[in-house]
Amino acid sequence: MITLHALKYSRATRVLWLLADLGQPCNRIDYDRTDAFRAPPELSKVHPLGKSPVIDDNGALIAESATILRYLSDKFDDGGHRPAKDTADYWHHEALFDYVEASFADVALKAIMPAFEGKPVPQDAKAVLDKHLHYIAMAIGDGPLLFGDKAMLADIQMSYIIALLDRLDLLNNHPKIATYWNALQQQPGYIAATRSAGPMAPPAD
Repeated sequence: MITLHALKYSRATRVLWLLADLGQPCNRIDYDRTDAFRAPPELSKVHPLGKSPVIDDNGALIAESATILRYLSDKFDDGGHRPAKDTADYWHHEALFDYVEASFADVALKAIMPAFEGKPVPQDAKAVLDKHLHYIAMAIGDGPLLFGDKAMLADIQMSYIIALLDRLDLLNNHPKIATYWNALQQQPGYIAATRSAGPMAPPAD
């Protein structure tokens, strides 16, 4: 059985979502955040950088959520979370999947961090974020999700950053992204994961 090292309010919920979709149980080891909302020192015993999520599959430790999602999809012969290979949609999906952490996360965090601390979001950070949210809105197309009505790996990967933006009211001027987030929350795997481990984003005070 897969062991998942899961930090509270983290990208680990993505892994639980996919495992729920695949009907695969896991041994989940939970870690609470510190008062400064950081990962606890205990996670450094799992991964040198104190990362979460990390999975342990019979002694093989795998980090980075995109890698974990791909690994689990391949391990369990999943045919439902990526478009058919050798199609334009397949490569569009792979680009969006990698875009989330390679490009979007850094842009989003420059707005998320000041907002989380109760500070105004710098105008330049807000402008760049708006540009990326417009790009994602175009990728959604007719929706409700990126490739129709069933969550793909790219949707699962996107969900955590969108959850944080919604929690901090940074989607107010992006109704299509807000609608996308509502659709993500209706997915069975999301519901199962958050019922089990709690919400992706920390609740408002």
